[in-house]
Amino acid sequence: QVELVESGGGLVQPGGSLRLSCEAFGRTRNINVMAWYRQAPGKQRQLVAKIDDNDRTTVAASVKDRFAISRDSAKNTVYLQMNNLKPEDTAIYYCNVQKPGGLGGYEYWGQGTQVTVSS
Repeated sequence: QVELVESGGGLVQPGGSLRLSCEAFGRTRNINVMAWYRQAPGKQRQLVAKIDDNDRTTVAASVKDRFAISRDSAKNTVYLQMNNLKPEDTAIYYCNVQKPGGLGGYEYWGQGTQVTVSS
C-alpha cells in the first residue's frame, strides 16, 4: 500500500508561480512513474506531466513551456513547478504513482490539491 501526500496548492494571481509536492509513504520501493494529473470542472482528468525512474519526462503541450516536473527518488517525492499561471490552469491537481507488481503493475492516487488562478 502506498499513500500519497500532496502540498503546495492554493490561490495565485495570473502570472504567478506555485510548486506542488507529492511524497509517497508506505511500500515505496520500485516506484517507476510519478505523475501529475488535473481535473477542471466539466472536464475529464488529464495528464499534466510525468517522470519515470530514469528521469525521462513528458509534459502536456498545453503547459509545456510553463510547467516542469522533477523527482527526488531518495525522498520518494515528485514536484510540479508551475510558472506563468493562467486562469485556465485552475483545477484539482492529483499526484499519481505507478510501480510494478501483480498483473500490469499498481497505481496509486493522491487526494488532490486545489489550484486556483484568479485576480
